[in-house]
Amino acid sequence: MTEHQHDNAHDRDAADYFEVPGWDERYSTGDKIWSGKPNPQLVTEISTLKPGTALDLGCGEGGDVIWLAQQGWTVTGADFSSEGLARAAEHAAAAGVADRTDWWQVDARAFEAEGRSFDLVTTHFLHPGAAMVDVVRRLAGAVAPGGHLLVVGHAPSEVFEQLSRRQHDAMWHAADLLPALPEDVEVLVVEERPRVVERDGKSVEIEDATLLARRVG
Repeated sequence: MTEHQHDNAHDRDAADYFEVPGWDERYSTGDKIWSGKPNPQLVTEISTLKPGTALDLGCGEGGDVIWLAQQGWTVTGADFSSEGLARAAEHAAAAGVADRTDWWQVDARAFEAEGRSFDLVTTHFLHPGAAMVDVVRRLAGAVAPGGHLLVVGHAPSEVFEQLSRRQHDAMWHAADLLPALPEDVEVLVVEERPRVVERDGKSVEIEDATLLARRVG
């Protein structure tokens, strides 16, 4: 489960919702799935940082990748859906930032840094269930000395009553991820942040589970 908006048609309990085929099918349609706007916690936390290299895991259609590139970052967008990555690359080209972006097809649950490190590692609304702590541990290993790790997701809440049981069970609180962090990582933010979204013509407050950390070095 990725990105920051949902619709009832896509939030049904499909057996492949957490797997590549389901997302490839979604991204292969002509419809735009996500807003294309950067996620708000990314803007809040990253706007004051000096641009460098960045990795966005679970990048979907590339909204956050494009925003980071526009701010001067050199960004790798990673996702397990080849269809999503193809769409993201098209959007980056249309936005004029193709030269600041590259793409990596990888399943978050099997992610390995492979010797690469980044000044910023981020993921938004990635919910692989019980594997999330392990995913964050792997992501922390990809943060360069002095770099930042930003992980944002859906905190469990009754406002997501339209979602399936499996999707509810895949949500997490920011504090749940702390065991994944190594000793050389300083925690800067660990909290649930309220955010108002529009759903079916009504304003609904949801909470973004937000973890921001910095690798000492």
